[in-house]
Amino acid sequence: MNTSGMNLLFLRDEELRQGIELLFFAYRDFTAEPDAMLAKYGFGRAHHRVIYFVGRNPGMTVGELLGILRITKQSLSRVLGQLVDQGFVAQKTGARDRRQRLLHLTEKGAELERQLSAEQRARIARAYRAAGAQAVEGFRRVMLGIIGREDDRRRFAPRTVAGAPPATATGGGTGTGGAG
Repeated sequence: MNTSGMNLLFLRDEELRQGIELLFFAYRDFTAEPDAMLAKYGFGRAHHRVIYFVGRNPGMTVGELLGILRITKQSLSRVLGQLVDQGFVAQKTGARDRRQRLLHLTEKGAELERQLSAEQRARIARAYRAAGAQAVEGFRRVMLGIIGREDDRRRFAPRTVAGAPPATATGGGTGTGGAG
């Protein structure tokens, strides 16, 4: 029996379409609870992304955030303005470059980020536990293959944490620490 042909069965159109559908359904369920929480504030997913990435990268610049989100300055300005006005995000002037606006979550913003991410982290942890380490590594490789830009993939490069062994060459690390 020719096993090399069997290894390519996942490349059939039906398998690829199922992969697309899995992403749609997973994203729908992954965002459902945070969407409901955000709606109470009149916020949407753009607000969630800002809160998440500012929380993961305290002190990031507006330019760095624009680079991650890939939205227009005008869109970010509207979303960021709402978050600042309502006390979720604080902007500080850069110490070395006074033109920079460094972003930080306020206590209120950090609490909202914890609430928004709690179920998402639990959902991912359940899925990882059920799938096992080898499947998790395969998932990471697939997701990295879907990400289009090399500079975005580099965010997930292996790195060492004090006292921990280096991550595998196929994509360890937490991925969102550091603004790029």
